[in-house]
Amino acid sequence: MSTSIARYNQIADRELLIEFRDALNDQVATLERQVTNLRRDPDDRESVTTLFRALHTIKGDASICRFELGVRITHPIEGLLARLREGTLVFSPLLAEAILLALDRLELAVEALLAGRALDSLRIQPLIDGLDRLSASDNSEVDAGSVALIEAVTGFRPASAGARLTPKAVARGHDNASDLQFFHRLALQLETYSPLFKGRSGRLLRLALDTNTRAGKPVNPAQLEAAVYLHDIGMMFLPESIWLKVGALTDAERRLLREHPSFAAGLVERMTGWQEAAVMIAQHHEMVDGRGYPQGLKEDQIVPGAKILSIIDAFEAVTLKHSHRGEGRSLLRAVAEINASDKQFPAEWIDHFNQVIRGMVEA
Repeated sequence: MSTSIARYNQIADRELLIEFRDALNDQVATLERQVTNLRRDPDDRESVTTLFRALHTIKGDASICRFELGVRITHPIEGLLARLREGTLVFSPLLAEAILLALDRLELAVEALLAGRALDSLRIQPLIDGLDRLSASDNSEVDAGSVALIEAVTGFRPASAGARLTPKAVARGHDNASDLQFFHRLALQLETYSPLFKGRSGRLLRLALDTNTRAGKPVNPAQLEAAVYLHDIGMMFLPESIWLKVGALTDAERRLLREHPSFAAGLVERMTGWQEAAVMIAQHHEMVDGRGYPQGLKEDQIVPGAKILSIIDAFEAVTLKHSHRGEGRSLLRAVAEINASDKQFPAEWIDHFNQVIRGMVEA
């Protein structure tokens, strides 16, 4: 029976929740490793047993820490794993996707609660309801139940159910073609600085133009394309030791890094015909709540093209951060984190962005 999600927005004890978060982090790697083993060999009984024990530990930690939502999510999963261990349920890739999604949303819920954010965007109630139905399903219903759960929570059909990301040609009718070709070459030069950047310009361009198209093209496509290519070109004016740094930045390094939009915008605004792109570039790290940089602009002070750039740039960063989880999971995690940042990104553009991602996954 469904329970109102409002009660889960309350923290019984913050210190205990922090303890649970730390315990969960300790177990997640084990869980993901065992699921990977089972994808290779569904009959691996040792992996099933290890998976069950790790999940049982998480549920126990949630109970000890008085974190009701943790218990509510892990209990039906524990039931499913118990059936796997007993041999009365057959492992499938779709069931694995559903379990991993549930654990991913549990991680995000903990992070949101500790940050004082509501859980609405995570669709926790459909997750709980779907897990309950899945735990009561027989073997013939498990795959369909897993797909239903994933679609209810994410809005996307899981890749293992037949959907996959397929690149499509991006039509880019525009003037100033020679300038754009030059801008593209600069973007490709930036990509050579790190293996993680490979293909970045193409991915960002596709997302930006498709999101703009979904909104009815309020932003000039050629100006937006130029902004996509050049919004981070200011990084090349900074020491590589700062913008390619793996560890935490010092305050001084962070201040210097925040100069890169101004460097890039200053370069572009000196070129005839690209003033709109220059403004988008200058503002692409501004946030609708005023916490962005370099000017701390809010809401309508930020041009639409910069709002698109801020979303797709963050999406790319989060996807790369979670790339070790696999393409499907990293994409879903990135979408979830973008949607949870309702004070950072404009809701009207998030809606268009979500439609684009849904179309990509279902293509």
